[in-house]
Amino acid sequence: MIFAALGHPARLALFEGLADGRPRSIKELTWDLASDPLIAPDGLTRQGVTRHLAALEGAGLVEARRAGRERRFALRRQGAAEAQVFLRRVETQWDAALQRLAAQLDADVESVAEAGAEAEEE
Repeated sequence: MIFAALGHPARLALFEGLADGRPRSIKELTWDLASDPLIAPDGLTRQGVTRHLAALEGAGLVEARRAGRERRFALRRQGAAEAQVFLRRVETQWDAALQRLAAQLDADVESVAEAGAEAEEE
């Protein structure tokens, strides 16, 4: 659920934007995203930001609190810690997979080079 929640550029930008610990309203978050070069071309509306915040809230990464007539969103520290643990585990798995791939490619290149050398000798 965490991976899916952070897998969209807008949700990742919202998550990163809330990392300073300062709660923000949907209006403030929409304004913040308007200046993000990866998000701005899509022109997210307040409704779009609300939808992305709901996904982050569902994954336990952010929480909303009422402040008068508006809701203010903040990063859930526990959710952020869980995301960090999850992403470290994924990073370890990907590093291992990439190392295996690199070793296989090195072996393949060596095999092709040896076959080419043998063909030249004939």
